[in-house]
Formats: sequence, C-alpha cells, structure tokens
Amino acid sequence: MIAVSILSGGKDSNYALYLAEKEYGEVEYILTLKPKKYSYAFHIPNVDFVSLQVKAMGKKHIMKQVSGEKNKELDEFKNILKKLKKEYGIEYVISGVIKSNYQKKALDNICKDLGLKHISPLWQRDEEELWKEMLKLKFDIIITSVATYGLDTSWLGKRIGYDEFKTISYLSKKHGFNLSFEGGEAETFVLYMPLYKKRIKILKAETVIESEQCGFYIIKDATLVSLI
Repeated sequence: MIAVSILSGGKDSNYALYLAEKEYGEVEYILTLKPKKYSYAFHIPNVDFVSLQVKAMGKKHIMKQVSGEKNKELDEFKNILKKLKKEYGIEYVISGVIKSNYQKKALDNICKDLGLKHISPLWQRDEEELWKEMLKLKFDIIITSVATYGLDTSWLGKRIGYDEFKTISYLSKKHGFNLSFEGGEAETFVLYMPLYKKRIKILKAETVIESEQCGFYIIKDATLVSLI
C-alpha cells in the first residue's frame, strides 16, 4: 500500500495512523500541513515538532505550508496531494477525522477527484472509547491549547492519564464541549505511541494565556530519548 498519512501532532491523527498500519500495513509517507494562520481544517500548535514524531517512527516526512484561508486551503491541499501522487505514486490518504462532516466531505471529495482512496479509521467512532483505547496503548498525550468554557488554562501542558480523562469526560458532559476536541475546544500533542521507537522529551516550553479559558502550551525545544 502506497499511502500518506496526514499527521498534525495530535492524538487523533497519530491514532489513525496506528490503526491504518494495523489493518493495511506499513505507511511510508507522513504529510504535515502548516497553516500561516488560524485554519478551519488543519492543526497549528507545535506543528514544527511533528518532525520528531516522524523521526521516532523512521518514516519520510513531507511538510507543506498552506494559507489557512478557508476558501483557499483545501485547493492548496488538493494540489499538494496531486503532486504527491505524481511524485511518489500515492494511492491512499489517511486522516484522523472523527465526526466533522466538513472535514470528511472535503477529504472524500478531494480524494475522489484525484483518484485516491480516503482511509479514516476513526470516523463515527465513540470518542470516549477512542480515548480509552489510546490510554490502554500507553499513548503519552499532553494538552497544548484550550479554547472552550469548561477547560481552563490549568490544563495546558498536562499529561492525560485515566484520572485526567475521567475529569475531561465529566467536564465535557457538564459544559457541552466535544470530548475529542474536534471543534478546536483543545489541542493535543503526542510524546509517545506504540509506533515510536523513541520518546519525545520536552526541554523547554512556554505557556501563553489569553484568557481564563483560552491559552497555548508552546514547545520551544524537544528531543528524542531512548524508551529504556
């Protein structure tokens, strides 16, 4: 299978890649889209450090910039995939979309137009079950942004284990935010998952607070360390 997996650095794209490899075989190429500004479709916080995730897996990383403009970025993405198909013979595109009809429809249409197959292993899955599966697999997940009522800035940089997940699940039911954060309620970054041959260690980070319910955990420096 000649496939490219869209990797933002967050939990969902990492888990989608993991599941795709379990079902279809090894994925050779990783694509990261770097928006110039806030994007409706693509992840922004700490995207430069996706390179460490890719290095930890020993895969080939393709980083491309998009404008972040809603009416342009999908066309830009389509052109990127068109070039990858021509250059590398890409046949499949893997994404971590869960419930966003906007993202799913856009990716389906782009892939159909280009003669590619869109693989979305998380699509319409129960968000609570996805969290539990990732935690059982020892995913090391941290919160890198918050932007919703119910999640304050004390969550920034926090590792999510079972106890933290239970609290997030309770808060999502109480305040009505999406448990998977697919609407931008929060962003995550993965420091380890089973495909990584090394773990990411953060050496320096900065917390940026915009309001009580809005802030960012910005990684400034990080490295790969042995799993032992």
